[in-house]
Amino acid sequence: MKKKVLLKVEGMSCSHCIEAVKKAAGGLGGVSDVYADLESKTATVEYDSNEVSLESIKEAIEDQGYDVHELDI
Repeated sequence: MKKKVLLKVEGMSCSHCIEAVKKAAGGLGGVSDVYADLESKTATVEYDSNEVSLESIKEAIEDQGYDVHELDI
């Protein structure tokens, strides 16, 4: 099932951070799109919940050194 989630990503401070978040989440099978916004410190992730879990996406970003929390869209 296709889903979209908005994540608060604490710790993003530069363009390298955006690329790290996009690469971490986008590298997972089942993730179709990742948009990270430095100003709002958020990431919007579109994914197929049959292929990857939200927890796996959050963990992949957290492994890059960021704190991640789900927000309501």
